[in-house]
Amino acid sequence: MDHFELKDGELFAEDVPLRRIADEVGTPVYIYSRATLERHARVFREGLQAVAAASGREPLVAFAVKANPNLAVLRVLSREGCGADVVSGGELMRALAAGVPPEKIVFSGVGKTRAELQLGLDKQIGQFNIESREEGRELAELATAMGREASACLRINPDVDAKTHEKISTGKAENKFGIPLVHAREVFDELASYEGLNLRGVAVHIGSQLLDLEPLETAFAKVGKLVNDLRAAGHEITHIDLGGGLGVPYKDGENPPSPAEYGAMVARATAGWDVHLTFEPGRVIAGNAGVLLTRVVRVKRGGNGPPFVIVDAAMNDLARPALYGAWHDFDAVKPTGERMTANIVGPICETGDTFARDRECDALQAGDLAVFRTAGAYGATMASSYNSRGFVAEVMVSGSEYAVVADRIAAAAIMDAERVPDFLSD
Repeated sequence: MDHFELKDGELFAEDVPLRRIADEVGTPVYIYSRATLERHARVFREGLQAVAAASGREPLVAFAVKANPNLAVLRVLSREGCGADVVSGGELMRALAAGVPPEKIVFSGVGKTRAELQLGLDKQIGQFNIESREEGRELAELATAMGREASACLRINPDVDAKTHEKISTGKAENKFGIPLVHAREVFDELASYEGLNLRGVAVHIGSQLLDLEPLETAFAKVGKLVNDLRAAGHEITHIDLGGGLGVPYKDGENPPSPAEYGAMVARATAGWDVHLTFEPGRVIAGNAGVLLTRVVRVKRGGNGPPFVIVDAAMNDLARPALYGAWHDFDAVKPTGERMTANIVGPICETGDTFARDRECDALQAGDLAVFRTAGAYGATMASSYNSRGFVAEVMVSGSEYAVVADRIAAAAIMDAERVPDFLSD
């Protein structure tokens, strides 16, 4: 459920007509619903009640900042009790700026630099997810030099196919993430011996936009066996990070598991583990909480095929269709009831700047407003200034109010940061 609904034949975000935002802020523009973010965070947390009841501990829900790093979004989720899963120093600083307590921050990612490891130690974050033997050694060295102890989990690669798009799969043997399961015991033995490192558990994350619980349950079973082996070897295992990846419905026919179904599976898979559990949801909380509002530039008749509906949003604003062939529902802000079949495209000088081909959609003409739905995750955060188009604005709606939560950055402002060196002057 989201809070983008038709009222008297016109699309609203909560109690604000999208037409008003288009008129006052311009297009294209991302629009987030505070009520939807809050609801999804609560539903996810409630879905884990079976886990909390079975373990006697409240899990840490650390929102995956990479899904949507906007400060206002992070502030809403922090107020809902969420921590933050970060994958860069920049995301770490964003989480702190949004009010996330440092002890609720988990630092993941395969390529943490020495400076980023030091930043995490400086800010005394709750956990590092170590992705290699070399990273663990470097973290231990830095922590010891600073007189600190870094709490950490060892991320394993369970070699499980998440049955998702190959570019967002992270748990197969050929993926770059984590320690191969076959080497996990020896790496854990080594890193656990280092001063400055409190290696307290294991982490796993096999991919994003999962529509089936079976791969997750398979991965969790492998984690459970590893935990038993580590304990048998004398290691104290107190924390397990089960990652994220739960999918959302982008179109009719997609029926991802609900948070309650996911929670029931986790409770079953982790029975008897006796650990603190961490989860890293991103898309499942933010995806349906946002839309990309765009205006039709013109409708261009093609050859023998459908017409091209050219909108002012482009692949630099919403990259997922160009990157993954991803689907986003495309709806008129003020539908007439008439339908058309069209190719939905942007103005970028790339054939890849295509949002949909042969798509049945609301009939549209020049000047009409439309939305790409389910754009609250991996939307604005992946934007670029390709074709010198600048960066899209972002808005948050709360009831009958809205605020611009990220300014539109014009191409001229980006150009102001560039320099022509003296040796090119005439």
